Amino acid sequence: MRRIKPKFAGGFKIKIQEMNYKQSIIGSIIAFIIATSCCWLPALIIGLGGATSMLAFANDLEQFSGVFIAIAAISLLYGAYLYYQKRNISIQSNQVQLLSTISCPECGHKQEESMPTDACQYFYGCKSCKTVLKPKKGDCCVYCSFGSVACPPIQQNQNCC
Repeated sequence: MRRIKPKFAGGFKIKIQEMNYKQSIIGSIIAFIIATSCCWLPALIIGLGGATSMLAFANDLEQFSGVFIAIAAISLLYGAYLYYQKRNISIQSNQVQLLSTISCPECGHKQEESMPTDACQYFYGCKSCKTVLKPKKGDCCVYCSFGSVACPPIQQNQNCC
């Protein structure tokens, strides 16, 4: 099981909304298509040999075209905002912390250690009681189990070892 660290921006803890920016952009495109239907729908209906009642429906939509265009613009701006917010957070989260404080569960001794970036550390010998620490079930290394900071691959949302 992977440990998920909260993300920080500007010193404030923020909760990333799970709404995908692509959904917002798709919504704005749909709203744009509906907003402009007063222009293309009559031509389509005539081209398909449609009835005059469908032309009346398209004509009735024309009075709401301003609302649909506003919804499309707001959705498009919101999608762009979510995209850039996600991009900025991913840039900030690429800064990996390499120091972690390992706490021994046997004696409580704490030691700050530098984490390796090119390999996982499966075993760690406590400096105080000499107990050899092994990762807990579901964790990839001793830093994920007993450290104050998860290992570098987990910090970067990658598979560890």
